Amino acid sequence: MLDMLVVGGGYVGLAAAVAVKQAAPHLDVMVIEAAPETAWKKDMRASAIIAAATKMLEVFGVWDEIKPEAEPITRMIVTDSRTGDPVRPVFLTFDGEVEEGQPFAHMVPNLAMVGALRGACERLGIAIRHRVSATDFKTGDANVTLTLSDGSTQEARLLVACDGVRSKLRDMAGIKTVSWDYGQSGIVVTVEHERPHNGCAEEHFLPSGPFAILPLKNNRASLVWTERTPDADRLVASDDLVFEEELERRFGHKLGALHTVGDRRAFPLGLTLARAFVAPRFALAGDAAHGIHPISGQGLNLGFKDVAALAETVVEADRLGLDIGSINILERYQTWRRFDTFRMGVTTDVLNRLFSNDITPVRIARDFGLGLVDRLPKLKSYFIGQAAGTAARDNPRLLAGEAI
Repeated sequence: MLDMLVVGGGYVGLAAAVAVKQAAPHLDVMVIEAAPETAWKKDMRASAIIAAATKMLEVFGVWDEIKPEAEPITRMIVTDSRTGDPVRPVFLTFDGEVEEGQPFAHMVPNLAMVGALRGACERLGIAIRHRVSATDFKTGDANVTLTLSDGSTQEARLLVACDGVRSKLRDMAGIKTVSWDYGQSGIVVTVEHERPHNGCAEEHFLPSGPFAILPLKNNRASLVWTERTPDADRLVASDDLVFEEELERRFGHKLGALHTVGDRRAFPLGLTLARAFVAPRFALAGDAAHGIHPISGQGLNLGFKDVAALAETVVEADRLGLDIGSINILERYQTWRRFDTFRMGVTTDVLNRLFSNDITPVRIARDFGLGLVDRLPKLKSYFIGQAAGTAARDNPRLLAGEAI
């Protein structure tokens, strides 16, 4: 029988397996992944990794492998305008360091991050089973039995669901969610541009939603472009000439000529919050527990916070000789993470509703608020610390760069 079984072989699931196995090598951990073994190599997207998350990756021993592919975000600017406005006034700027030499975030290609975490799994002896998915599970007094699509079963003391925002395991566990659709989709695409970005990220608040430009290596940028879903679908389906013309209207010309690299895809946006994060011998982590709007760039980082808190909870319980799948143990993890997740979900929901409109009185009020924050250095420092994940008093050890 396994000690911990993780369903979902993305970065959150892999990180959860690595965090527990590294701190408690005697525990037997396995990852179940429905996709083929090489599917992760086709993911050309990139993710924003906050400073606290990089500390955890340093503890894992994988950050040195990832860092050459990571682009530090050294500055961030925020504008609020209409798409056709000839000038986009800057209302808020952030310098990108939480401390000297430590940017508040990096942009990391998913390929580099998943590859490094898979390498850590191999070094630690964590098995990854591919091309099988969960079809059912049953919870007993001392174990949980997971039935897989190939007819086999796996038993473990603890089952961790990292299977995404539409988690089948969450539904099987009978955990309800609070959720709604924003009627928006996020277009994700990579662009090459003529001039260097100098590590500057930009968030343009437009009436249809935020348009984020996030710096990558070699004069490239990752875009998260929010549009109303029918418009997003139309843009993704359009030819390159139409798409790039609409892109230029929003991107601007200060980085020179640009063109798209690779595929463009649109993802529906909504808010999904699980009403519970745990059940007997069962825990949710990552998007299975919470799916939020990308307006703050915190979705993946919330998942890494889940990983750090769950691993610390499980490992400390094991060291005390306690049952790691006991609901009493798992409730500590739930208490640790649920309020922070709810707060971030509400924050992103309010920000999206506040900025994704063109109501003049609302525009005036929000622009005044942005300008006020820009003139208060202490408040800006507070927001940077919160965004970087370094200001929280109850951070798990991994997020402070400490081994469990």
